[in-house]
Amino acid sequence: MPRILLDNDTGIDDALALVYLAAQPEVVFEAVSCTPGNVPADDVARNNLGLLSLCGRNNVPVCLGASRPLGKELVTTPETHGPQGIGYARVDSGVGIAEGFSPEVWVELARENPDQLDAICTAPLTNFALALRIEPRLPELLHSVTIMGGAFFHPGNTTPLAEWNIHTDPLAAREVFAAYEAYEGLPEEKLPLVCGLETTERYELQPDDAAAWAIDAAADRPLDPDGRGARLLTVLDDALRFYFEFHEQHGYGYMAHIHDFFASAAAIGDAEYDAVTTTVEVVADEGPAHGTTIADPRNLWGRRPSARLVTENDPEQGISRLRSSVVDLVRRLEAVDAG
Repeated sequence: MPRILLDNDTGIDDALALVYLAAQPEVVFEAVSCTPGNVPADDVARNNLGLLSLCGRNNVPVCLGASRPLGKELVTTPETHGPQGIGYARVDSGVGIAEGFSPEVWVELARENPDQLDAICTAPLTNFALALRIEPRLPELLHSVTIMGGAFFHPGNTTPLAEWNIHTDPLAAREVFAAYEAYEGLPEEKLPLVCGLETTERYELQPDDAAAWAIDAAADRPLDPDGRGARLLTVLDDALRFYFEFHEQHGYGYMAHIHDFFASAAAIGDAEYDAVTTTVEVVADEGPAHGTTIADPRNLWGRRPSARLVTENDPEQGISRLRSSVVDLVRRLEAVDAG
């Protein structure tokens, strides 16, 4: 039973990852923390609360942390994810934001539940870096950490060298990987599993993939158009339509890279992958290499490893798993609403 600490900046691909995790009955959300990135943290919280409510997860604590990256101003991405972060979709905010500063919440939960919690970071690493400042033992206290971020053997998607999450707060990312490198005696399986663009961009969601969710969900009986299942499908459709259009405008075709879904599925053992242990360095200095991530899989630096870098994955298996997860969730929501 995975017990999740999720940190995101929702974001269309973050939204899809959140819905996927919420679709897994065995997943327990201990907390969802909101990092400023694709949109400001208040918008992230609204999106998370609304999506969790649609998914029947109203009891998940959603908390705020930092309001900006470490050492630089926040630059959001309305051109990529829409002005509120989920494309053309809109969600009600649901229940209120939970009390507590999210880095402190993570630390408290990790101390109370040593080696029990799986952290998933699909946003800039601001809140995770702040949590490590509070509790340097987090690498040992957490059961696992999965990070979507970086471009190691692949062009960047924000600059020629840098990926969005890392580029938004490279100082935080550098602190996180430095903390793991400095932690003596840490088992290899506790090093962060890092999903960079070379593997996440292999996860290409096609419009036909997304259209099949509603067809499959209504195969046995029509969906109630006012039910949560149908409304969730509408939100996903409106969000993804914006994301498809963005990718088409930038030369990828009418499809979408679903980075955060792959990272989330890998985190709970639901996606196939290979990984190599390596040291990761992040360039935080200003200049053309700002936000660049560097891996050393051949250990030419001779330094202690700080990550497990995903090198291969199976997009066909993963996208099939996403399809069944969304369909199962919609059907469960329809059954609950029907009484």
